[in-house]
Amino acid sequence: MSVFTRVSADELSAWLRRYSVGHLLDLQGIASGIENTNYFATTSQGRFVLTLFEKLQPHELPFYLDLMAHLSSHGLPCPKPIADLDNRFLGALKGKPAALVTCLPGEPVSAPTIDHCARVGEVLADLHLAGRSYGGHLDNLRGPRWWNATAPQLLPFLSDANRAMLLEEVAFQASHRHDALPRGVVHADLFRDNVLFASGRIGGVIDFYFACIDVLLYDVAITVNDWCMGEDCTLDPQRTRALLDAYRGTRDFSPAERDAWPLMLRAGALRFWVSRLYDFHLPRPGDLTHAHDPARFEGILRQHRQRPAAQGGLLALVA
Repeated sequence: MSVFTRVSADELSAWLRRYSVGHLLDLQGIASGIENTNYFATTSQGRFVLTLFEKLQPHELPFYLDLMAHLSSHGLPCPKPIADLDNRFLGALKGKPAALVTCLPGEPVSAPTIDHCARVGEVLADLHLAGRSYGGHLDNLRGPRWWNATAPQLLPFLSDANRAMLLEEVAFQASHRHDALPRGVVHADLFRDNVLFASGRIGGVIDFYFACIDVLLYDVAITVNDWCMGEDCTLDPQRTRALLDAYRGTRDFSPAERDAWPLMLRAGALRFWVSRLYDFHLPRPGDLTHAHDPARFEGILRQHRQRPAAQGGLLALVA
């Protein structure tokens, strides 16, 4: 959600003529995140989010846009893509694929409470269930194939200890199969900044551009690794239990998922450690870019590797 591509008010006003959303009143760049260019676009009919896709290609984007349309039609509080006058969700602006979606109410929370975590667990389970009837398919573009290809590029930047940990963890994850674990639509990036709270309720779940078809438990682990993690990079038992209890109130965990929980926590931590290392050491140019410190997920992965029994036991709490 950084500004890599500049769009002027005049350029957007001309582009919006292909939509039935009124005329442009205000345009503001959104200066957080690292993947796409995003703007708040306020028109005479409401507030929208304009996204210009910097990495994703036009043939990949229908999966995400159709998924958001599907989930919003099932009552999920996610952005709804706006179709243009030719009934297409995807357009082009400044030579980049572009889309317009509804802007949802609320703000992210930086210090989540037990109640926040419970609401996130419930909405994640709702998302997984609603995704069952979605017909699109896209493999995880940031899964094992990606981190196996990316890890060698990062080795020159790492200390000896971190180089060894990265290679060991990639090999460890490659030694496990997940055929027995339920799969389906996953958000794959449900961090605190991608959930908006308004008056104590979830007003929006946003940024679906890492969504894919993958192991559902992997999505739960990614979410827990952010929402329930303490400053010492260990899971807070109360917040973790609240999120998992709320999730299983809608979709329960299978025995195979309980067994795989420590492994999934490590997989989720590895994925974001690798991506943050890449963005930190090999950044793309942009006007308002923001790269997250990779040290946070280095610490989380290290703790998961050192304390697998303790982390796994947290899922057993909801048995």
